[in-house]
Amino acid sequence: MAKKTKSSGDTGVYRVTEIIGTSPLSWEAAAKNAIEAASKSLRDLRIAEVSKLDMKIEDGKVVAYRARVSLSFKYDG
Repeated sequence: MAKKTKSSGDTGVYRVTEIIGTSPLSWEAAAKNAIEAASKSLRDLRIAEVSKLDMKIEDGKVVAYRARVSLSFKYDG
């Protein structure tokens, strides 16, 4: 699922992967948490696209917001 992308005269290969972030506060915070966690182990993050939003419900109340994020990063391998 790698893509070739050309920018500024440089050619590179980028990988797209899906991650899911969670937050008790909001979908925005859930997406931000996903990116912040991914940035600790992945380098050269490029584009993040929220592909799905959902909520975890317990006893009729929302207890967590979840954001599925497609994330691209430069592929070194």
